[in-house]
Amino acid sequence: MLAFLEGKIVAMEENSVILETNHIGYHIFMPSSCLDGVLQEGEIVRIHTYLQVKEDGLQLYGFLDREDLRLFKLLIGVNGIGPKAALGILSVLTADELRFAILSENAAAIAKAPGVGKKTAQKLILELKDKLNLEDAFEQKLSHVQREEQSWMEQGKSDARTEAIQALVALGYSNADAIRSVRAVPDAKKMDVEDLLKAALKNM
Repeated sequence: MLAFLEGKIVAMEENSVILETNHIGYHIFMPSSCLDGVLQEGEIVRIHTYLQVKEDGLQLYGFLDREDLRLFKLLIGVNGIGPKAALGILSVLTADELRFAILSENAAAIAKAPGVGKKTAQKLILELKDKLNLEDAFEQKLSHVQREEQSWMEQGKSDARTEAIQALVALGYSNADAIRSVRAVPDAKKMDVEDLLKAALKNM
């Protein structure tokens, strides 16, 4: 019914956003891996959506990448895994990490998600490993890294965060790892370069 929604993020919660489109606010549940340091209030984004129809109402689930939405749909196709459980898995593991966990049959990594035991993780792997491709998983990973780098550079090039990223790259870390570590620092915008760099190094 709804393939995607595009609009401005007007509010953010722990596991959801309010997206305003044509003067209508949509409450969309998203994995924390999509929210933490990635999206910001006031930002214009396109969110690929899945609409769950329930007896007591409707719920929207959203993802920044259409392939991540496809992975979510594969998860809820596994018996015993509903949208909330799938969202929990994708909040503990990014979509990229989950793809590699399934392909490498790493049940322990998947079982870290709330409400997902080892047996459920093994069942998930058994049902989905033939539906994923290692080459596609690497392509998706590269696409996410490139989008993250581009998004960061578009936000501005002269603040302390950018200088901290450049310092981390100079220390030998990859651009993508440097961006992620800086984004993971709480209140990064309020720090000077030195404090931000120290905090970011703890995330590496």
